[in-house]
Amino acid sequence: MAYATDNPIKKVAQMGGNSLWFYTDGDATSSIVASGYFNSAYAELKQGDMILVAAGVGGTMESDLLVVSSASGATTVTTAKLA
Repeated sequence: MAYATDNPIKKVAQMGGNSLWFYTDGDATSSIVASGYFNSAYAELKQGDMILVAAGVGGTMESDLLVVSSASGATTVTTAKLA
């Protein structure tokens, strides 16, 4: 699946020019990390923002920390795992 705006990413904090976001979903973290997953949120995300992810499939929860490596006006959002 892909990011859906009916389950929006939530801003937790803003520091300097970047933000910390929280996102929880039932998708596997491997899907969430995939390039383009957050394309629908491109207007909110900036390069250098961090996303704390809590996700899980079948009741097995995982967590991960992502950094937005690019978020262009062309609506493409790319993330990279930090943890």
